[in-house]
Amino acid sequence: MLLERIYDEDLSQTSYLIACQASGEAIVVDPRRDIQVYLDLAAQHGLTITAVTETHLHADFLSGVRELAAATGATAFVPGTGGEDWQYGFEAERLGDHDTIELGNITITARHTPGHTPEHLSYLVTDGAFADEPGYILTGDFVFSGDLGRPDLLDEAVGMENTRFAGAKQLFASLQDVFLTLPDHVQVFPGHGAGSACGKAIGSLPSTTVGYERSFAWWAPHLKNDDEQGFIDELLDGQPDAHAYFARMKRQNQEGPALLGERVLPREVSAEELMRGLDSGDLALIDTRPLAEVHAGTVPGALNIPMLSKAAGHIAWAFDPDTDEAQLVVLARDAEHAAVYGDHFVRVGIDSLIGYVPSLEGLPSTVPSVISPAELEGLGDVPLVDVRTRNEFAGGTIPGAQQLSCGKVLFHQSELPEPDSGPIVTFCQSGLRNTVAASTLRRAGFDIIELDGSFAGWARWSAEQSRTAPAERTA
Repeated sequence: MLLERIYDEDLSQTSYLIACQASGEAIVVDPRRDIQVYLDLAAQHGLTITAVTETHLHADFLSGVRELAAATGATAFVPGTGGEDWQYGFEAERLGDHDTIELGNITITARHTPGHTPEHLSYLVTDGAFADEPGYILTGDFVFSGDLGRPDLLDEAVGMENTRFAGAKQLFASLQDVFLTLPDHVQVFPGHGAGSACGKAIGSLPSTTVGYERSFAWWAPHLKNDDEQGFIDELLDGQPDAHAYFARMKRQNQEGPALLGERVLPREVSAEELMRGLDSGDLALIDTRPLAEVHAGTVPGALNIPMLSKAAGHIAWAFDPDTDEAQLVVLARDAEHAAVYGDHFVRVGIDSLIGYVPSLEGLPSTVPSVISPAELEGLGDVPLVDVRTRNEFAGGTIPGAQQLSCGKVLFHQSELPEPDSGPIVTFCQSGLRNTVAASTLRRAGFDIIELDGSFAGWARWSAEQSRTAPAERTA
């Protein structure tokens, strides 16, 4: 048996390729939408992808099940559990509890493990050439290394009401009835690593075991003592903000993501064409330079996405394809470099990257407004917006600031002062997330001033003021 883990650092998301090397058949579980990595992996090992499936209706990325099945001729399987409201709207084989997929000597058994979502499946894997019992379980967003999938995401991101309590009860039951019935040696391969918003304390380890989680997970004492209410209380406490684009991912994944088919390289766009497109609103520019370079001057209305490694998450914060018909042009050294951005973008359903510019030469320039902590002190009664998560905000912020996470600013503009009411000062922890949020709000028409050094810079300045003030009073 071959089991390959494919990890996307951008979205902290994991997919898996499992194969019977005797028969040459492979299945991919929870694929992302830019599928070349799976095609290359199968070719490398001389495999044919004959099946593709997923654990649940994902909220944080757009599924590649349809895309990979169309490209390979593989059979698509999806959960058929969870009730009428959680059924998929595209052609695929439906899997129920205890249904199986056979790949040569390998048996994949679906187990219904609701809680994170009502339809969620986990997959037990039995290597029939070696054993007659499962040795592995792919848990999706059910069990992570050191944590569990959050049950409040449907409330937090999709707008449903009070599903978190039913979901938490389902998670408790899924642990009792499925996970903890497995032998300790069964290896656990989860759908996310640290950094994902699908849990509050996901570990960085790529895998764990049933026995390790049974002994050391935060939830283990609650299950041991049959303490359902204590489990629910601890599970729901302190869950992080869910990004607003998650609602679109849920909807598109249920309907069936649009097929990309054969993709072409982005073309080079001239400065003149870009300027015309920016003026008409038909084009939007993605400035990919670091924060310091952007602060020295950027194109008016450009969105700043400063890290390729986080381009999917950041573009989904900054651009909503449901309401914005602009086509995207990215600052990149060549077409191949631009295409990598395109790969990241399609993972979150943003398919409108058509071109690139190799430089900003010949384009209009503006210097974003930036203010130091000392200058902020004398600015007066200007609105302050903390774009960090609510957990960070609760740990301490600048006096008078309101919290609106960077993943929500584009979608919750009604929570901000009117765009024509004057400047707003924004900040995150160090400035990276804030440059994405600030450029997003500027493109939406707001007058944004970025706090230099963000909260960390303000905290250092504030501490320095506290140290020097007594000496000044003594003098």
